Amino acid sequence: MALRTSRPFTTRSASGTKNALPALRAKRTVTCRAQAVSGKELAQRAAAAGAAVLLSAGMAAPALATEFDILGEPTPTKAYFVDDASVLSKSTRSELNKKLGILETVTGYRVEVVTVRKLEFETDAFAFADKVVDNWYPGDAKKDKGVLLMVTAGKEGAVTGGEGFMSAVGDDLIDSISGDNIPIFSEEERYNQAVLSSVERLEAQLNGQPVPEAPKRQDSVRQRTYKTKEETEKGKTVTSTVVLSLLLIACIVPMLQYYGYTARD
Repeated sequence: MALRTSRPFTTRSASGTKNALPALRAKRTVTCRAQAVSGKELAQRAAAAGAAVLLSAGMAAPALATEFDILGEPTPTKAYFVDDASVLSKSTRSELNKKLGILETVTGYRVEVVTVRKLEFETDAFAFADKVVDNWYPGDAKKDKGVLLMVTAGKEGAVTGGEGFMSAVGDDLIDSISGDNIPIFSEEERYNQAVLSSVERLEAQLNGQPVPEAPKRQDSVRQRTYKTKEETEKGKTVTSTVVLSLLLIACIVPMLQYYGYTARD
């Protein structure tokens, strides 16, 4: 009897062991798959973070490269402008080449117009313009060379150049162009007018002709949107008169109707 009872016990134990092995293998497989998935997620997150860093660096690159792009420009020989801010129209570019070309031929002074959106490293407009002149015309080559700079984001500008150019233009006109022409028109986003009006004044000065006056700020006239005390009192009087008239009509008309009915009776 003991032998019979031990057989079923042994059989159950053996079958239990056989059933446990597949379960253990399945558990290990699930664990490995989970580890593989988490590893894949980590790789994806790392790739996304790297892409974000590259994207932010790429977005900052244009702003940082603007100044270096201008300083890296070769010395102009044909065009009389470097429109890095992309604000000059086709007609303005053509007019600049025409006017400044004639100016160089007649007077010997070469003036370059430079536009930039924003200054990141050298934030002073005059200091940056000096660097541009020194880079394009090193040494004595810059004597009769000048640069008209306009910074569109800062609504500012500068006029600078070699000794011969600066002496011919004069401090008063330089201050007037950088303090009036460029900021006044730039504040209205009239960048083409800012450049053309500045060039016209430089052209006149270097040719020994009368210099056009500086532009004036147009103070906007504020229109009154409220009523004065007199207008308010007058309005109250009119309103009171209308209300009293309506009340009188509302009282008198029924009385007249009633009187008419009683008179017939």
